[in-house]
Amino acid sequence: MSQPELNRRLSSMDSSFLYFEKKETPMHIGSVSLFDGEIPFENFVAMLDAKMHLLPRYQQIVVPDPFSLGHPTWEHDANFNIRNHIFKLQLDAPGGEKELIDLAGSIFTPMMERHKPLWDIYLVYGLEGKKTAMICRVHHCMVDGMSGVDLLKIVLDFSPTPAPIPTKPAAKPREPQPDPTRRLFDSILGGMQEGMNRWMEFQNGLLNLTQALTEQTSREAMKNISGEIPKILRPAERLPFNGPLSGEKRMVWNTFSFAEARAIRGALSGTVNDVVLTALSGAVTRYVESHGQSVAGRKIRFMVPVSLRQEDQHGALGNLVSILPVEIPLDLKNPVERFRYVNQKTMAMKGGRVAEGLNLFSALMGILPAPMQALVGALSTANIPVPAMNMISTNVPGPQVPLYAMGHRMIAYYPYVPVGYAVGCGCAIMSYDQHLYFGLTADLKAMPDVERLRDQLYESFYELRKAAGVEEIKPQPVKAKAAKGKRG
Repeated sequence: MSQPELNRRLSSMDSSFLYFEKKETPMHIGSVSLFDGEIPFENFVAMLDAKMHLLPRYQQIVVPDPFSLGHPTWEHDANFNIRNHIFKLQLDAPGGEKELIDLAGSIFTPMMERHKPLWDIYLVYGLEGKKTAMICRVHHCMVDGMSGVDLLKIVLDFSPTPAPIPTKPAAKPREPQPDPTRRLFDSILGGMQEGMNRWMEFQNGLLNLTQALTEQTSREAMKNISGEIPKILRPAERLPFNGPLSGEKRMVWNTFSFAEARAIRGALSGTVNDVVLTALSGAVTRYVESHGQSVAGRKIRFMVPVSLRQEDQHGALGNLVSILPVEIPLDLKNPVERFRYVNQKTMAMKGGRVAEGLNLFSALMGILPAPMQALVGALSTANIPVPAMNMISTNVPGPQVPLYAMGHRMIAYYPYVPVGYAVGCGCAIMSYDQHLYFGLTADLKAMPDVERLRDQLYESFYELRKAAGVEEIKPQPVKAKAAKGKRG
């Protein structure tokens, strides 16, 4: 599976991750993954170098337009060298989880350098059990969670025996870089085209939304939540981890059985994401109380990204998402009651097409000229006093079969989500190979004790499992797929 080229010019949504990036709020996503055994570094570099023709975007740099008249463009990096993107790190053996957590935090903290393609990979050695860790960063302007999973399927294999790499096609002559005058005109025309595209997107989205809401079920769902929409558009109430940020990041993680999550979902008639939000809100309740604060009458507002990617858009880079703002009372102590509340709210919001409606707002913002969008980003501050939400929770489905790097099985995958703008904690979840992997990101000024929330998440999940009447279910090993003769 190769990745198609997107338009040369970044979309309004993709550009926003550049405009709003600050030192305190670096806008890259990433992961920490673990592999059995030690991956030969030089062999890995050679393998990925041989696949780079499948990843054209990863050989491009972001080039700003003159005076930001249009959104930035993707341009070929004439100095591309894969060794500027893949690094070997050695821990003092035997390195444990604490050492890996410290290292990951130091990698995720700084902003990425914009003079080169916006991605990097660190292979980490010296771990106990001779495991290899892979720490990856990709700027959010390039990918969202779903396209990140598509990328994973290109870099890694579905079999211990790697599939043959497609032959690199003959190099095509590259178009010369436009001169300043041509680039200026391209900027103006590009900005006008982007505005027209967003206007058409708004019109089509409004038509589709109007048609959807003529359905009886959608009308009833919208009626049920219409009173709450003004509330969720207000600033969120501050929780202990909402406040000024330092920019110093720390990432910790949890692992749960995917089979247990599905069993809870089945027992309580909901979704796996309902399980996730119920466990997270229960953990936050514990966290707030452990800081000596009452939870009576208080709520947490999650920003839950929702993929708008269609079947024919798998493999496309960039961001195709909207959000669901889900508020959950913290004083719902009974885990089953909390689950049913979450399920009812999310079902009503989905039925009422809230994500699609908020996407219309995003499309309207995209109509604004690029210079105005860039100016808003430049004037914004990462230390705003009141958050728009309390926590990010993004749940991405991954492959339920094992993946391999150079024949070495990936045994864990912890996703990383950026945090900022008074949102001092976020959670990314990915299902992979019969497990649910949680990655908790915290800004150390806003949440210096993120390990406490990690432990409380364990407590909350198992409390929910017990209340749902679900016994422990150990993940069943899945056989590796046979290697295919052709990739693509």
